[in-house]
Amino acid sequence: MASRVLLLTLLALAFSHSLASDPSPLQDFCVADLNSNVFVNGFVCKDPKIVTADDFTGHGLDMPGNTSNPQGSAVTPVFVQQLAGLNTLGVSLARLDFAPYGLIVPHYHPRATEIMTVIEGALHVGFVTSAPNFQLFTQVVKKGDVFVFPKGMIHFQFNYGDVPAVAISGLGSQDPGVVLIPNAVFGSNPPISDSILAKAFQLDKHIIDYLQSKF
Repeated sequence: MASRVLLLTLLALAFSHSLASDPSPLQDFCVADLNSNVFVNGFVCKDPKIVTADDFTGHGLDMPGNTSNPQGSAVTPVFVQQLAGLNTLGVSLARLDFAPYGLIVPHYHPRATEIMTVIEGALHVGFVTSAPNFQLFTQVVKKGDVFVFPKGMIHFQFNYGDVPAVAISGLGSQDPGVVLIPNAVFGSNPPISDSILAKAFQLDKHIIDYLQSKF
């Protein structure tokens, strides 16, 4: 009886793990048909008879992103929406550009772990664990260094130097998603009640209203 319970427990854990990651491919490839009106978990497959090498080829990561914005940063994604051949493969890529003192604001990826390597410059990076500890793991990573941000953890990247910086990130999902904390909290549509946010952040409602006006 005990062995049967153990077996069922292991099967349940394996099943729950399979539901917590991108679907595994059941064929050599499943190039996304981005124009299909059929809604599934991901994208339906393009007819393999019309798939070409172009479906697996992306361009443009040699070009710097536009960092002329208040944060001084730019993300150039290579997700399934940009490279249809990634569909069902569980990986994606992004180029991160930073002006001097540029920042990618605290955010998290609900569907992916991120592994980042610095190509030029140096970055101050970190992530915060979940409750109850909210522990900050932070590091200065330089050219050639690698840092990993676990799935679902709030993290940031900041160029603390006076020269531009560039990094490349790999992500464990074809479509990792991104939740920018300031935008989600202060820029939701419709907005979260300023009374709720005032109590949550222990701030005056006028300050909350000001912050919401920024987003």
